Amino acid sequence: MFSKEYDNLSVIFEAKNLTISFKDESNGAKQPVHNINFKVHQGETLGIVGESGSGKTLTSLAIIGLLSRSANISGELLFQSKHFGKVDLLKLTPRQWRKLRGDEISMIFQEPMSSLNPVFNCGNQVTEAIFLHEKVSVKEAKRRTLQLFEQVQLPNPSRIFKAYPHELSGGQKQRVMIAMALACKPSILIADEATTALDVTVQAHILKLLQKLRNERNTSIVFITHDLGVVAEVADRIMVMRKGEVIENNTVWDIFSNPRQPYTKGLLACRPRLYPKLSELPVINDFLIPEEHSTVVDVRPKYGSVGEAIIMTAQPEAELRTRYENIIKQEPILKASNIYMKFPIKKGWFKKEHEWINAVNGVSFDVYPGETLGLVGESGCGKSTLARCLLRLQEPTEGTITFEGRDVTKMNANELRALRKNIQVIFQDPYASLNPRISVGETIMEPMRVHKVLANDSERKDKVIELLEQVELSSEHFNRYPHEFSGGQRQRICIARTLALKPKFIICDESVSALDVSIQAQVLNLLNALKKKYNLTYIFISHDLAVVKFISDRIMVMSKGKIEELAFAEDIYSNPQSDYTKNLINAIPKGDPDDIRKAIIKRKMIKEKLEGSK
Repeated sequence: MFSKEYDNLSVIFEAKNLTISFKDESNGAKQPVHNINFKVHQGETLGIVGESGSGKTLTSLAIIGLLSRSANISGELLFQSKHFGKVDLLKLTPRQWRKLRGDEISMIFQEPMSSLNPVFNCGNQVTEAIFLHEKVSVKEAKRRTLQLFEQVQLPNPSRIFKAYPHELSGGQKQRVMIAMALACKPSILIADEATTALDVTVQAHILKLLQKLRNERNTSIVFITHDLGVVAEVADRIMVMRKGEVIENNTVWDIFSNPRQPYTKGLLACRPRLYPKLSELPVINDFLIPEEHSTVVDVRPKYGSVGEAIIMTAQPEAELRTRYENIIKQEPILKASNIYMKFPIKKGWFKKEHEWINAVNGVSFDVYPGETLGLVGESGCGKSTLARCLLRLQEPTEGTITFEGRDVTKMNANELRALRKNIQVIFQDPYASLNPRISVGETIMEPMRVHKVLANDSERKDKVIELLEQVELSSEHFNRYPHEFSGGQRQRICIARTLALKPKFIICDESVSALDVSIQAQVLNLLNALKKKYNLTYIFISHDLAVVKFISDRIMVMSKGKIEELAFAEDIYSNPQSDYTKNLINAIPKGDPDDIRKAIIKRKMIKEKLEGSK
């Protein structure tokens, strides 16, 4: 349907037979990237997708010359440089790399906290990148940095310029990284999960900014992501990687309308969609098993084809509504009334309190037994602060919280310790939630000892093994340490630890946001299955509205510390009442065929208009 226009463009980068290997003392050499070939054309956006461990990030690090010395790289990485002409990047000297990196090839890294220097303020880190490659005055470098901060929608750019990384939220740090990458107008921009930690509205703006950069400066972009909805909106071509190999490379339209590989079909199907609401998300293995063993129900007419069919059936809205109505007839398990959480702003030499910020501003709501209440809103809206108040990890400034009729705000330390047996939390970063020096088995047993669950460690060990199996791990994992597991497996360990105390109520704070789409589907299915088995109640916090809709009975939308609206999940999406909610929903990357078609046509029209004006 859409011609491969990029074939007529000049090639700015080409990888030929790229192989990356690491020496393993026990098993010999390992090749996480094996003999791959691809091109990036001038002014093209190439999307690279695949699960964790597919080799996509290693490939990007090879392009920008940041692989560790232990890596053995073979093949060719040919780049059309304005400084050196056509050059093999693998043959550059360190001095040549310093001239090229950041100026001609730039990268936005996935984890901003580990990429920003904690001892320098954010503004100086961006101006340093400008000074390194351009001869400009301090005043001009600062002006450009503030302009970049405005472009990436950082609030109060002057304050951000002086702020240190630890003073910013995760989304704000990521935007500083994006500003730094754009500072010297690179020929190739590599974006490695650049929008994963961002809210949908900020993400939409950043994607528009990257497209504007491409259109106006003819910049080539390599966009690495696990969110196929995002890549559908920005990419001209998609390269699918699995186990270090390229298994499919085609136009974005062909990938979405007619994927050739079962793995690609699985990636497309795993991502939660707004419509229809499935009872269970498909996972990659559903598409890799032999066709005669799969049971497939075709629901394509409801929202478009992904090449084959979607495994599992859609849940009728009438059934969902009946469940919702039965839930809210019960006595609430948790009641929050008029919750405030205020933080002082201290200024001057003596750090006097000049004013207060209401992070949570008079919030009231109920949670019912057996329900999942989704909590959504942009970064800084008060979601996580509210969750910490409910757990009394932070003391609310005002208001009352009751759990099963008992006032949580008036409990002493012993009563709180007993309460936390029934109220547990699953945090966003599973690695930071696990002690790297303690084995997985001991990690799960520790809270059982504290709360005296079961008679002795022998019984507790049997229970831990049972829990590991429930979260689809095994007894073999008992003595292993957190670093030996993938991100998805670590999150399963955190879930097993949470279940060890047999809680009634669990707060999931961005618990799947850092996971690949396929692993995310597995964890969401697991959370739903455990909810049914143990009659659990969840508050599910996320900035991904498609995920929240899949798992929630009701949804609460927060903005600036207040509740914008709270209603049945299907009603929130089909008939949002506030403009804020409408903007959130409109900003969701959907990845539907009609949207892809419109995005391709729009990009073509913008390109033709720009070429005509030159």
